[in-house]
Amino acid sequence: MTPPPLDRRSLVLAALSTVVEWYDFTLFLYLATLLSRLFFTGQQALLVTLGGFAVAYLMRPLGALVFGHFGDRHGRRATLIGSMALMTVAMTATALLPTAAQVGPGAGVALLLLRCVMGFAVGGEYTGVVAYLLEGAPPHRRGLVTSLAAATSEVGALLAAAVAALTVTLIPLPALDDWGWRIPFLFGAALAAMILLARSAMRESPDFEAGRNAGRLLANPIADSWARRRAGVLRGFAISALGSITYYVGITYVPVYLTATTGMEEGVSLQLATIAALAVILVTPLVGLLADRLGRRPVLVALATIAAILPWMVFRAFADAGVAAAVIGAVLLAALAGGVSAVGAVATAEQLPAEGRLSGLALGATSATALFGGLTPWLAQWLTVRTGTPQAPGIMIAIVAVGVLPVLLTLPDPSRTR
Repeated sequence: MTPPPLDRRSLVLAALSTVVEWYDFTLFLYLATLLSRLFFTGQQALLVTLGGFAVAYLMRPLGALVFGHFGDRHGRRATLIGSMALMTVAMTATALLPTAAQVGPGAGVALLLLRCVMGFAVGGEYTGVVAYLLEGAPPHRRGLVTSLAAATSEVGALLAAAVAALTVTLIPLPALDDWGWRIPFLFGAALAAMILLARSAMRESPDFEAGRNAGRLLANPIADSWARRRAGVLRGFAISALGSITYYVGITYVPVYLTATTGMEEGVSLQLATIAALAVILVTPLVGLLADRLGRRPVLVALATIAAILPWMVFRAFADAGVAAAVIGAVLLAALAGGVSAVGAVATAEQLPAEGRLSGLALGATSATALFGGLTPWLAQWLTVRTGTPQAPGIMIAIVAVGVLPVLLTLPDPSRTR
């Protein structure tokens, strides 16, 4: 007998973890200039800081594989507790680090090592959250509930922007360099610790419990996923590729693009990013509901078709757009990215059975995020500068959308068979 769906408290606690994940991710980027002068020296300090961030990002697939194997063998609850514990330790240790002025070059090395630890933990966190939400939700509300992982991530980004802005604004520069920079990281560590403590009362995923009771747990879920569920892994890769490039180029990269290409002031472009984050928070649950009502396949096909047309038009218009037009363009791109992320979360997880689901997501979805998320903003900027084509970032999104559209048109849709 399959255990009943999870209670609302367990689902909320799982979804809230992405607040911590994206708080840390965004905070590090907002404070990159400050951290570069505290932990590194020389003209390349900022570049080294951002390079370390990129390397740490590539730790996510490794973390997803390790935590995925553990989660498929020992349960989602244990995985979510373990990954959040590691995130809490990493953020606390970052807040307590000595600076380069205190201990020399070792400070920078320690900072980058802790970024790698954080990237490793986050890799296991997101796949665990998506699987837990999918498996714990009522069957007719899986799209809506799983979309919360995308919505709450933007809450974390907004929280990071607010905390960073308050810290930098209210604390004088000498004090900021001395101790003030530690406050945002301590706040994040406290937030992670509270969620970790609350997670001790979470129930196990019903699907995992059913598999364990029936003796269906896999001895080697990673190998089994690749050998027997390869088609589902590759479909998850394709869906995540579209979600990643629409998000990281269509949202994360837009402030950089507007500042570097159109000459927009940094403050204005970051305000646009805040508006875009609010758009994502509003759009994701609506698209999740739509995916529950219409099915995953038609919603994804519609979004991929829009992604093949809209982004290159928006990036082309950015070149001559005023602030009002730029706001409209940024919101449209954010809504598209939020929609793909919302339905993509549930669709990727549904391509795999509960036995080996975390490992299959690590092989497919997380690997695609590393390739089409972490590297594409850099590639978009390089192409824009090298070719002199302002719509190059939009063309990148269009190419991926057209490439994955055949996969989406033939996508198995478990939501239509229930």
